[in-house]
Amino acid sequence: MRRLYDRSQINWNNMMFSRQDLKKLLIPLMFEQLLTSFMGMADTMMVSRVGSAAISAVSLVDSINVLMIQLLSAMATGGTILCSQYIGKNDLKRANQAARQVVLTVLMISIPIGLLCFLFREPLLALIFGSVDPEVMKDGVAYFYFTSLSFPFIALFETGAAFYRAGGNSRFPMTLSVICNGLNIAGNAVFIFAFQMGTAGAALSTLLSRIISGVVIFYFLRKPAQQIVIDHYLDIRPDFQMIRRVLSLGVPSGVENSMFQFGKLVIQSSVSLLTTTQIAANAMVVVFENLNGIGGIGIGIGLMTVVGQCVGAGRNEEAKYYIVKITAVAEGVVALSCLIVFLLCRPAMWLAGMEPEAARLSFDMMIYVSVVKPIVWTCAFVPAYGMRSAGDVKFSMIMSSLTMWLCRVLMTTVMIRVLGFGPIAVWIGMSSDWLCRNIGYSIRFLSGKWLKHKVI
Repeated sequence: MRRLYDRSQINWNNMMFSRQDLKKLLIPLMFEQLLTSFMGMADTMMVSRVGSAAISAVSLVDSINVLMIQLLSAMATGGTILCSQYIGKNDLKRANQAARQVVLTVLMISIPIGLLCFLFREPLLALIFGSVDPEVMKDGVAYFYFTSLSFPFIALFETGAAFYRAGGNSRFPMTLSVICNGLNIAGNAVFIFAFQMGTAGAALSTLLSRIISGVVIFYFLRKPAQQIVIDHYLDIRPDFQMIRRVLSLGVPSGVENSMFQFGKLVIQSSVSLLTTTQIAANAMVVVFENLNGIGGIGIGIGLMTVVGQCVGAGRNEEAKYYIVKITAVAEGVVALSCLIVFLLCRPAMWLAGMEPEAARLSFDMMIYVSVVKPIVWTCAFVPAYGMRSAGDVKFSMIMSSLTMWLCRVLMTTVMIRVLGFGPIAVWIGMSSDWLCRNIGYSIRFLSGKWLKHKVI
């Protein structure tokens, strides 16, 4: 353990985060991510009732949606790092100044992106998924029509939630997220089944729920009940020095997220060559895989706040300790989640009304995912959240981009397009990516180089 952190350099009687503090931070984050995934699975099930073409269209278009959302959320990541370090340093004035510049930056990026995707939705989808079944393409265009308009609102929500979490309050964003996801499910029931709108109904419900979440979180950020307060929006003026700091942290995270999602998009273009049944089977496994890792993702998001505040306060050994401790917790959560999701996947597929062949393929792939993921996934992702919060964003960008393209994308593409594999190729490529990340981030953590950055 001495290689991981120096126990003699930690004031055990005056830790920045007690066990109770960690519970208050991490449990709501896990709960939020878990419920959001459950609702996403319910969303997929409701769409699947429309038919295999509909669920295939949603799966393919969501790969673009996630790419755009991850790009926008990266600016919130930069804000989280800055704000958490300023809060750890007890400099709330600078934390609030940074937050206002993050809001300005996010709006200036998200509005043009949403508008461009809306205006060019058909040629964009044709470029990426040109060979897909015409019915799938038609449903995809209808779905993208509404979801592209939601980009600025989801970006605002993620930014506002990041401000709350930077100050250690993860409960309020959780509550709001759960409520809005519930509204999304209710809206699906109305628009898909009552109004018979199909995939367009699912997308319209998503748009309305994201508008509500973005507006509500910024309404509450005006109230002086938290460490970061955003008000007098029209008085916000560009502070280019602060914007450069935000971008220096947000752009590498944006490139990392975008390269990761773009790689998944390239994989989807290979998946689109498969049969509609195989695409539907893979789409359901994607939902299950997101679900069994979501607790670990929630813990990683919380780790950013913990490490950011520790580094801001100059407590580097304490930051190392928390990365080790919280990663161990995440490992247990991921292993348990994989077991539970595996036991529930067959009943869930039955409830979703999947075709028998698609359900059989999904179950076979779930066996592979449920065995491999607990072994290699956690150290491939969770420690990286903490190291990014210390400012080590460029290494993370390079590592994730290399493993994504050299392992996941290359292997999956060759296996499907050249060797004729089915959708299992996606998961073989993905697990090789996890393994390489695990090794790379473990070496980086032990080297201590991730602590050499100066953010504030």
